[in-house]
Amino acid sequence: MVTLLILLAALAGAFLFFQIQKKLTSKKKPDVLFSEYVDRIKQNDYQTMYTMLSDQSRLNISEEDFTARNKNIYEGLEVSDITVEITTVEYQDKKATLSYRMDLKTMAGDITFKNKAEYEKDKKNGYQLSWSDSLIFPELLNSDKVRISVDKAVRGNIFDRNGILLAGKGTASAIGLVPGKMSEDATSDLETLSSLLGVSADGIKKKLAAKWVKDDSFVPLKTLKKVDENNLNAPQPREDNVKNKEFQDKLLDIPGVLISDTPVRYYPLMESGAHLVGYVQNVTAEDIKEHPEEDYLTDSVIGRSGMEALYEKELKGTNGRTASIVDANGVEKKILAAKSRMDGVNITLTIDSNLQSSIYNAFLEDKSSTVAMNPVTGEILALVSTPSFDDNDFILGMSNETWDALNTDERKPMFNRFRQKFAPGSSLKPITAAIGLTTGAIDANKDYGSSGLKWRKDESWGNYYVTTLHDSSPLNLENALIYSNNIYFAKAALKIGSKDFMAGLDKLGFNQQLPFEITLAKSQYSNEGKIESEVQLADSGYGQGQVLMNPVHLASLYTMFTNEGNVLKPYLLYKEQPSPEIWISNASSPETAEIVKSGLMKVISSDHGTGHAINRADVTLAGKTGTAEIKASKSDTTGTELGWFVVTTTDKSMKTPILLVSMVEDVKNRGASGYVVRKDKDILDTYFLPE
Repeated sequence: MVTLLILLAALAGAFLFFQIQKKLTSKKKPDVLFSEYVDRIKQNDYQTMYTMLSDQSRLNISEEDFTARNKNIYEGLEVSDITVEITTVEYQDKKATLSYRMDLKTMAGDITFKNKAEYEKDKKNGYQLSWSDSLIFPELLNSDKVRISVDKAVRGNIFDRNGILLAGKGTASAIGLVPGKMSEDATSDLETLSSLLGVSADGIKKKLAAKWVKDDSFVPLKTLKKVDENNLNAPQPREDNVKNKEFQDKLLDIPGVLISDTPVRYYPLMESGAHLVGYVQNVTAEDIKEHPEEDYLTDSVIGRSGMEALYEKELKGTNGRTASIVDANGVEKKILAAKSRMDGVNITLTIDSNLQSSIYNAFLEDKSSTVAMNPVTGEILALVSTPSFDDNDFILGMSNETWDALNTDERKPMFNRFRQKFAPGSSLKPITAAIGLTTGAIDANKDYGSSGLKWRKDESWGNYYVTTLHDSSPLNLENALIYSNNIYFAKAALKIGSKDFMAGLDKLGFNQQLPFEITLAKSQYSNEGKIESEVQLADSGYGQGQVLMNPVHLASLYTMFTNEGNVLKPYLLYKEQPSPEIWISNASSPETAEIVKSGLMKVISSDHGTGHAINRADVTLAGKTGTAEIKASKSDTTGTELGWFVVTTTDKSMKTPILLVSMVEDVKNRGASGYVVRKDKDILDTYFLPE
């Protein structure tokens, strides 16, 4: 009984609403009524639109069908900015013909048309709209449909400086079933396939039961990496490729399984370029909601990390669309609007793929970061973080096992080390020297006097001493660099003073965002924003204390020694005619830069230099080693060490200048920074091979 009363009340409300609408519109002229009708289109108010129709029109089409028809077309086309210009209204007997021009925007472009609207008048209700499908578009019949065709934009490629592909079109292996070739009783086969692919047997059955599936159909189940046949024939084929071949052969033993090529986004550098190039993934509902105006489809991809994410807008392109009227047989009658697709832009980076791979292979077993830079132009030649991951796995659909392995690996392969900051150790000493010489606090030729292998300023330091591995006489700047004497740079920092030392570092970009395409961790000289004690200042002078540096920042600062005291801005987007852009002008005087560079050259050329192992007869190099202790406290003896090495060519006219900054974690008992020197030597030996 209650339900019946509610139903009667609802019907009465609808009837009352209808009557009120009729009464309000009974005295209005057709031009006013039509303008109101269009306003309701803008508001997607199809119920009110229906009340404005003539009695005969409502007999011809139900409110439900009327609403569905208008909603599907207007909202399907994403119609907006509707404007109407009524040109004439002609009256004859109890009829009025209204001529108008309508302009509207759609996802396929702008649509403009001229049309007519017919109104009928009766004594009770006034003018009412005689509606038919042609009121939506003049050529539209009730049996026609409005179709939206999408021409998908092709994602742009990413290339290295030599035109080698870093990200672009590749081929994978689609694993699927052909029903007509399966066993009569495939229950056991499906269980085996389910186990191998990590896909549920029920899920496979559902796909096979889809309406479109026929005996000769290919029903895709999963996408895997394509087997590299050339690599299989190599003297030492990759282990992962061999396993992939064995796995796919096992799949082919199951009746009905077929492996077919399918296009995918492909990353040729794999692990060696993953942190830099990044990867794309299929968009989610959240992505589409967050980017409502950016034309993502349900099967689009979006850049998730690296260059793929950084240049997403440039790479993705814009889809083309065509809105057209088609008849009941699907034959196109009229194109209403068309917008051509715009493929994504190709991006070329300053990266040298061969150098990128060479660095990755050199530090394959380490937790490391390496920046390679052209010290004359500022071009970044390589950005490597190890360990790494294969970015192709994110395209193909990573298994839970692989994902868990990446996230539980204590070496943190997903951790991008070239974006982070670390204690620089002695690699900061040339920066301290430049600040000291610039402020006049230190004299490059002055002998600071031997203090042995341990030193403290006075008894106010208690039991804390600065220690060093090598002493020298005289203890001037050159020898302090050659022997990497911590005590010299601790004394230098104290002579500079905390105020001028912090000001000098601030001028060199500390506590600031590096002007670089990739967002990097800001370098710092203190956790609290300032150096608060003499001991902290002394330690900071040789890259300890609370000093932390980003490797790209450190590389940029070393360009001052090649460029007469000017620090170059690093960049990744390739230019046909590279021209250096100064980031910090007059970071030091040309004279200061030359003094420090001369000392760094001796670090390599001198038999006593900590970087002598990389010395070459064919190329003049300058550099600095660094070993940073990572301890829980000053008394901690169980901490680990970071090894650094910075090496740069000094001849600005050479064809292939290079500056390398390499940092390796956990080098304690492995040769400290000497371990890094040997690795970088192997890299440069390959880099300087005659073409």
